Amino acid sequence: MTVVLEVRDLRTEFNTRAGVIRAVDGVSFTLKRGEILGLVGESGSGKSVTGFSLLGLVDPPGRITGGSIQLNGTDLVGLPESELRARRGKEIAMIFQDPIATLNPLLTIRKQMMMALEAHQNMTTKAAETRCIEVLQRVGIPDPAARIKAYPHEFSGGMRQRVAIAIALLHDPAVIVADEPTTALDVSIQAQILHEMRSLAAETGTAMIWISHDLATVSSLAKRLLVMYAGKVVEEGATGTVLRDPRHPYTRGLITSLPAIAKPGEDLLQIPGTTPSFLSLPPGCPFAPRCDSAEASCEKMPEITWDDERMWRCHHPLGRRGTDVRGAQQ
Repeated sequence: MTVVLEVRDLRTEFNTRAGVIRAVDGVSFTLKRGEILGLVGESGSGKSVTGFSLLGLVDPPGRITGGSIQLNGTDLVGLPESELRARRGKEIAMIFQDPIATLNPLLTIRKQMMMALEAHQNMTTKAAETRCIEVLQRVGIPDPAARIKAYPHEFSGGMRQRVAIAIALLHDPAVIVADEPTTALDVSIQAQILHEMRSLAAETGTAMIWISHDLATVSSLAKRLLVMYAGKVVEEGATGTVLRDPRHPYTRGLITSLPAIAKPGEDLLQIPGTTPSFLSLPPGCPFAPRCDSAEASCEKMPEITWDDERMWRCHHPLGRRGTDVRGAQQ
C-alpha cells in the first residue's frame, strides 16, 4: 500500500522564560493510504503538538527544530507559509476537538464550506454547492440541501462535529489529523462518527491520524497504535498486538486503567504519579519515576527496539519477562 506520510525524527520546541520545552522529541512514523493510525497517551504527552506540527500550525514561541514531514514526497518542514497554506485542507486537513471553535457562528454552513472550496479549487457556484451537499450527506447530515443554509448554533454538538468532518473531506485530502474530535460527544453519537470515519477511510483512501487519550475509543478505530510519553513514542505496533501483549510499562498502565479491565466492585488500577514537566524531565527514561520495573539502568535513555513491525523504548520490556497485561507474574 502506498505511503502518503512519512515523519522522521520530528522535533518541536517551545522557548519559554523558564527554559526550552521539547514537546515533540524525535517522533517518527509512516502512514499508508486508507490507514487509520491511533496516537495515544495522557494529557501533556505531546500528541496534539505532534498533530499541529504536521500541518505547520505551531505558533511562536513554538517551532519545528528538526526532522522531516514527507507528504506525498514533499517535505513540509521549512516550506514558506504560502505553500503550506496551499496544502492545508487540500492535501492534509485537521479536525479539531471543539467544532464551536472551528465553525464561524456568524456564517451559514454553506458560506463556510464554499469558502473552503474557493480557497483551493476553481469551481462554478453550482458545482461547489453540489460538492458541499455531497460531503454533508456522506457524514450523515439529514436533508443536507436544506441544512446547509443553517447556522452552526442550529445544529447539535454531534451534528456540528459532522460538519467539521465534512469540511475536512471537501478536497479528499491524502491525510486527515483528528485531534480528539469525539471527546465532547455522548457515547451513541461517538460510535456513529467512529463507524462513519472507518467507512470513509475505506471508501476514499484518505489516511487518518486519530489523536486521543481514550485508549478504548482508539482501539475500536485504528489498526495501528503509537503510544507517546513526554514527547517520545515509547511503543508502536498493530492495535490488537499492543493491547494483548504490551511491551512498555506505560502502555500496560494505560490499558489496566480502563474500566472494562476491572471486575465489578474491584478498584481500578492506575499509573502512580503524574506526567513530568517538560522543563524537569528525569535523566534517562522519563517514565522511570512512575514505573514499578525501574532499575539503575533506567537512568540511561533506552534505545529503540524493533521486532517484527513492533517497536518499544524500554530497558525491561514486559513481554520478555513474562508479565501479563494486569501486571501479575505468570
